[in-house]
Amino acid sequence: MPDWPADTRERWQIDRLIPYARNARTHSDAQVAQIAGSIREWGWTMPVLVAEDGTIIAGHARVLAAHLLGVGEVPVMIARDWSEAQKRAYVIADNKLALNAGWDESLLRIEHTDPRQLGADLNLIGFSDDEVAGIFTRPGTGLTDPDDVPQVPETPVSQIGDVWILDRHRVACGYSTDRSIVERALGGVRPHLMVTNPPYGTSTTLPGGPARA
Repeated sequence: MPDWPADTRERWQIDRLIPYARNARTHSDAQVAQIAGSIREWGWTMPVLVAEDGTIIAGHARVLAAHLLGVGEVPVMIARDWSEAQKRAYVIADNKLALNAGWDESLLRIEHTDPRQLGADLNLIGFSDDEVAGIFTRPGTGLTDPDDVPQVPETPVSQIGDVWILDRHRVACGYSTDRSIVERALGGVRPHLMVTNPPYGTSTTLPGGPARA
């Protein structure tokens, strides 16, 4: 059986680790903070993969999180006798192969619900509030004609600032002239084109204020 990097793990001073200059994977401050929170909760569970000279092959984000936490030593696995081509290819493969996985959403709903009932801090698992809402939104064909318009209730359920997630669609309750409402509706997506319906360009205006998004 061949020797594998995972067969031997060492602890290195973090200053020995050299970021790979051509690493195409980016890590936002928010993601690094999430990883730091994970390390704080569960400790170090995945060693950094390094070349023999200390160049990081896999684990750049974990090293950034270690700097954020002030960690002086980190566990490493050493890719001994790897060719330059193998090292450079694995920098990409380590990230891309993980992205090719999917989710069984029915099991994900169960696995997300059980820890929450046990009091686990689910802010550490990396899902945003909108993604969590999407997990628990069950798709269906509906029970009414999609063209039927219900009567307006005396006491509205939706309030200004609410965001409703309908499969791949997001509907925000608020004014299209309110930047914070528009940002909530977009959910971090930067649109190529935005069409709104302010009072101009139309013969009707909603009562009580400007057009709504």
